[in-house]
Amino acid sequence: MDSTTATSLWDELIGSQPDPDLWVVLATLAAAVAVVVPHGLWRLARNAVTIAHEGGHGLIALCTGRTLTGIRLHSDTSGLTVSRGKPYGIGMILTAAAGYTAPPLLGLGGAALLASGHITLLLWVATALLVAMLVMIRNAYGVLTVVLAGGSFLLVSWLAGPQVQAAFAYAVVWFLLLGGVRPAFELQTKRRRGGAGDSDADQLSRLTHVPAGLWLFFFHAVSLSSLIGGGRWLLEV
Repeated sequence: MDSTTATSLWDELIGSQPDPDLWVVLATLAAAVAVVVPHGLWRLARNAVTIAHEGGHGLIALCTGRTLTGIRLHSDTSGLTVSRGKPYGIGMILTAAAGYTAPPLLGLGGAALLASGHITLLLWVATALLVAMLVMIRNAYGVLTVVLAGGSFLLVSWLAGPQVQAAFAYAVVWFLLLGGVRPAFELQTKRRRGGAGDSDADQLSRLTHVPAGLWLFFFHAVSLSSLIGGGRWLLEV
């Protein structure tokens, strides 16, 4: 790759792209709603939220000095992130809190990039994060889901035109914002029925001596605030 090509790629990466038409933004919102709300489609699409959830655990584990040993993604849309370090303290607390907050916060960050016109940057950053996560995946199903997700971003980034890239990026961000809301409600329902006794909220309760219900409220507050804030940014086209 010569210097001219590298400069062109860099300019494209950090440059801004034109906003899509309002109908594209609304159409991608409708598509995200159609995927998140019906149970059948959600059962399949929830795999993408699990990638973000477990990726959040893994990223914060590394950022707080813990040793990340592996991530597993399962076909029932559950996942497991294993890290080594002190089983208490701020690093463990932040790592445990990162799962349910990661998808909506990623959606909020994506909305901020789209609001500033950085569509290409969003696609490339998402691809880089998925490639980095792939290194830590420790089961075949996890490898398959991350490769499919990363491959989708890569193909759109390199082969699609600006309008398709914009539609894809907006659809992904809407999905993260909306899909980031539902898991906390699902967890709340499971706990009400006596299940999910070792959920992130329960682990955080044991770590902090704060009731699990308050941690659930925290998850709800983050996801709903991200949806409201990110939605406002996306609709300001």
